[in-house]
Amino acid sequence: MALKSSNMTQTNTYEVEVTVDGETFMNAVNKIYKKESKRIQVPGFRKGKAPRMIIEKMYGEDVFYDDAMQECYPDALDAACKEADLKVVTVTGLEATEVGKDGFTFKATVVVEPEIEIKDYKGIEVEKLSTEVTEKMIDEEIDRVRDRNSRMVTVEDRAAENGDTVVIDFEGFCDGEAFDGGKAEEYNLELGSGNFIPGFEEQLVGHNTGDEFTIDVKFPEEYQAENLKGKDAQFKIKLHEIKTKELPEVDDDFVKDVSEKDTVAEYREELKEQIAKRLESESERDLDDKLSNAIIEKVEGEIPEQMYDNEARNMVREMDMRLRQQGMDFDTYLKYTGMDSDAVLEMYKPEAQRRIKMRLALEKIAQLENITPSEEDIAAEYEKMAGAYNMEADKVKEIIPVESVKEDLGVQLAMKLVKDNAVIK
Repeated sequence: MALKSSNMTQTNTYEVEVTVDGETFMNAVNKIYKKESKRIQVPGFRKGKAPRMIIEKMYGEDVFYDDAMQECYPDALDAACKEADLKVVTVTGLEATEVGKDGFTFKATVVVEPEIEIKDYKGIEVEKLSTEVTEKMIDEEIDRVRDRNSRMVTVEDRAAENGDTVVIDFEGFCDGEAFDGGKAEEYNLELGSGNFIPGFEEQLVGHNTGDEFTIDVKFPEEYQAENLKGKDAQFKIKLHEIKTKELPEVDDDFVKDVSEKDTVAEYREELKEQIAKRLESESERDLDDKLSNAIIEKVEGEIPEQMYDNEARNMVREMDMRLRQQGMDFDTYLKYTGMDSDAVLEMYKPEAQRRIKMRLALEKIAQLENITPSEEDIAAEYEKMAGAYNMEADKVKEIIPVESVKEDLGVQLAMKLVKDNAVIK
């Protein structure tokens, strides 16, 4: 197999001419013969037992040529494009020009990864989120823990207030007639939650246990039930019980219940450390996002649409794998959401564009900066993947080629260079 010629026909598109030698082609022909002969019936021979020479004499010398060429195309084109230093995105055309016992020649039209330009990637100015832990943050975290450890108690000495949970019977009427789905008994409703239509919860505030009363409401124009959209309605209410949330006091006993600390002071110090770690992690993610956005803005070049399409399809495959891990598949997801596969692809397109631009930018930076991962870096990455996949490193190497690992590490190191050289405020 050899590259005969490689010519750019338009931006990011090349016509590649490739020759496949006779030995390689005849090996492919023989492989196809062994596969297809099982289905061929020739008079005088049992089915699948006719020699290749007899079949070719009966059906023509080129009977297996088309399938044999299909067998050769992938490896031949891959080798030729590597020789031409072309990174293929997709193949848009394939045509055999000469074929015979001595081999064949074909032309392929391929879309390739673009040559992009990127400048001023050092010294990018970004603002980093504050990681200062305030007393208010600690108080808010303690309040969340108190809320998780709260209990509901019955209120008997006052009317219902926002934030209370009331136990009610209700029945709704439109034009004097009860409507479906408008009735419930001993229903627990948190006032102020916004779970019911506007005006419903507000009219329960101020009522006492045992009260029976009627409230007037208006269903929203966008309400899901067609027969109730924009309609005036009345609800008969009976209030059985008012409950409120009782929060535990913040003292040493509370601290011992919710943590391994003994005193409030120790607990506050522990929370301060936890919040500091969280803020630092959030700040780093935000910083990476800002740097990524800045890098993407600096990309110059015409990127083939096929790259975005391929990445979007990869993202859909990743989604399908996640769904299967959860006991669902992609087709079931489409049925539940009412979407089609094209709509899902379009949904992923913006993120696919972002990923492709970012990858190309960092690969270009790695090239410009002569970034090459060390053997130690590569070995460490294989060990890391082995741990993630619960496999031996040698097995991972058989699955994931070293060139792919090198590219990924080069991208990571390029991002580190950008970050190390950023002006962080």
